[in-house]
Amino acid sequence: MAPKKAKRRQTAGDSSSSNVFSMFEQSQIQEYKEAFTIIDQNRDGIISKDDLRDVLASMGQINTSNEELDAMIKEASGPINFTVFLTMFGEKLKGADPEDVIVTAFKVLDPEGTGSIKKEFLEELLTTQCDRFSKEEVK
Repeated sequence: MAPKKAKRRQTAGDSSSSNVFSMFEQSQIQEYKEAFTIIDQNRDGIISKDDLRDVLASMGQINTSNEELDAMIKEASGPINFTVFLTMFGEKLKGADPEDVIVTAFKVLDPEGTGSIKKEFLEELLTTQCDRFSKEEVK
């Protein structure tokens, strides 16, 4: 009897993992895997607070507080392995616009087609249009 129970649990775990993977196309999963690998600085298969601090610092975000890092880590129900990472993205992306809509929006913000958005232009839009941000929020 015990071996059957163990097998059943394993199968249930596998099916919940496969549900996460079925939310994305294979190419998307590969992109998320690459991102996960970049963030997992110590290559232990788990994204930790130190991993986040290191990757944020490498992107110039050197003033991230411990409280901010703790809040990021606490968004997950436990250790952030790749499956949890993928699940978190799936939850965040529910209801998000399709990629072509987002690309079109960025093209509007990049009329010269340079592949980037000018900081001043974006700041102006964020502080003068629709749900306006304060200048402090934009900084």
